[in-house]
Amino acid sequence: MSKWKWGLAASLALPVMAQPIPTEQAEALATLSGLSTEEVQSAMAGAEKNQKILDAIATPWEAKPWYQYQPIFLTKERLEKGLAFWREHEALLAKAEAEYQVPASVIVAIIGVETYYGRHMGTYPVRDALYTLGFFYEPRAPFFFKELGQYLKLAKEQGWQQSPKGSYAGAMGMGQFIPSSYQHFAVDFDQDGKRDLFESPADAIGSVANYFHEHGWQMGEPVLAKAEVKGQAPVSKGLELDSTLGALAKAGVSPAIAMAEDTPAKLFTFELKDSTDYQVAFHNFYVITRYNRSPLYARAVWTLASQLEQAHGG
Repeated sequence: MSKWKWGLAASLALPVMAQPIPTEQAEALATLSGLSTEEVQSAMAGAEKNQKILDAIATPWEAKPWYQYQPIFLTKERLEKGLAFWREHEALLAKAEAEYQVPASVIVAIIGVETYYGRHMGTYPVRDALYTLGFFYEPRAPFFFKELGQYLKLAKEQGWQQSPKGSYAGAMGMGQFIPSSYQHFAVDFDQDGKRDLFESPADAIGSVANYFHEHGWQMGEPVLAKAEVKGQAPVSKGLELDSTLGALAKAGVSPAIAMAEDTPAKLFTFELKDSTDYQVAFHNFYVITRYNRSPLYARAVWTLASQLEQAHGG
């Protein structure tokens, strides 16, 4: 893979893959997927480059300020649909919460933000999305190329005769798992012998819960706390919790929560229309960002989960 020339595929500029994948890349996909090179070429026959996918990934929603991002996901209708989803799958959600120690409200919120509770699971063939990004999106081509390999392996295991539809980034199912996450975290929660994140709400619920469990969700621990800041805000790059409540306090940060000074924490800023909102994040916030590497996304999920919890009476 180190010798892979990402510019080569782009220079071919083929809107439809009218010729086989170059030998080196076919062999790399075979290694990643466990398929033969012949199986790879057959599975990829007719894969299409989609310019709309390249345009979409260049302008993600997460590039918006919070005051524009928030209204996309935090609506009365999404809350009401979430409560209906919770009521419909009450027993499954209770089972997942007990087994994986992840709140039902968080599971519902993830599925709500990702696919509007399974209503909008994407319109792009997953194979073509990963082909487009793995061969033509130079900034992250190696990542998506590996995901394409994982997809080919998954497609064979699942017996998919046609590519399922998903997001422009190749995420699929009610919880929008990329292929590697599908491989590692999807579970057969309804115990019917298959892991189906498209048609089985049980598998989707269990798989989201398992994802959070495996990434270290701590039941009953805080996620975010509003903060007041005196002086210059001690904001740092990245998502890792690179400070503590004690250190933040010394820097003039006062969160609306009382915890031990050595509690790992990080200050985030969220842009409002006419001001800045400060929030102190804790370990569980970081866990949400393992699902989507965006503080905007994590805050939207947690806010929706909190609204659901309150409205449900949990």
